[in-house]
Parts: sequence; structure tokens; C-alpha cells
Amino acid sequence: MNEERQLPEILKQETIAETRLFRVEALHLRFGNGVERHYERLKPGRRGAVLVVPIVDDQHFLLIREYAAGTERYELGFPKGLCEPGENELHAANRELMEEAGHGARQLVELKQVTLAPGYLGHRMSLVLARDLYPASLPGDEPEPLEVLPWRFDAIPELLARPDFTEARSIAALFLARDWLAAQKEAC
Repeated sequence: MNEERQLPEILKQETIAETRLFRVEALHLRFGNGVERHYERLKPGRRGAVLVVPIVDDQHFLLIREYAAGTERYELGFPKGLCEPGENELHAANRELMEEAGHGARQLVELKQVTLAPGYLGHRMSLVLARDLYPASLPGDEPEPLEVLPWRFDAIPELLARPDFTEARSIAALFLARDWLAAQKEAC
């Protein structure tokens, strides 16, 4: 199962569209067995991205509700955004937390870096747990105020059943945060 595979040879790579946030690339690849295929992929800009799970206490975490243009509805999820130039992931996580949830954190822990649909999307995001929260806010780029909702860890099944909590990154981050907190409790 762990055998190394040779990466496909890139025969041709070109940008076919570009926006301020993304670049669409066409790739012509040749695999090790000689088969050639054409792929398209979406490449993000050069900045990293973060998603933050704000932990209020052992029983509660915070969610935000914001409009999601991709699904054309309001969605529950966690604060998230791009890293600013010169900013590392933990600084970006704390800034996004202040901008979107009105809190800062004294403890930030990177849980995992995840990808989304890696077959055609080159986006990576750092999932960060935030603890020891304090009131702090910064102006953000959201077009309207975001609703901040406390939620109980023992009510995760109800959250997962909601039609407005669908973002896979938020669901993954929630379970990673829950497991990290449980491991910390066991270590004490």
C-alpha cells in the first residue's frame, strides 16, 4: 500500500482564466503507464486560509451565520478567511475571530491543514482551535453584521441534522476540535 508512485509528467500547463481570487489552469499530463489526460484545476491565490473553532468553555463553542453565495442561503459555520500578506495562520485565525465573532483568543492551536476536492482544487486551509476567549472586535469585510450563536457540544447531533450546517470544513473542524479537547481532558 505504501509504494511510491511516480508523479505524472506535465506536458503543458496554461492559465485559461483568472480572477482576483482564483486562477483556472489547464493541464496536459502523461501518467507513468503512458496514458495522457487533460485536466482543469482551480488554483487559489498565494495567501493561506484559516477556519477557527472558538471554544467558550467545556460545554460550548461559537458558530456564525452568514450568507453563502455558493449555496445562495444563510449557512452556519465557523469564522474563516484568508491570511493577510505577512500574516501566519495563527495570527490570521485570531484576526478573523475578532472580525467575525467579536472575540480574540489567548490560546490558538492548529488542528490540521485540509484540502477541498484535491482532484481539481488546489485550496488548503488551516483548521484552528481557539480557547481562552475575550471580547475583542475588529472591522471586517463582511457586507452585513454576522450572527454569532453559542452551541453546546452535547447538541452536535442536532447541529449535524440542520439543513444550514453543511460545510464539510466546519464539520471536520468540529470533530477535530472535540477530539483534541477530549485528549486534553484525558491528559490531565
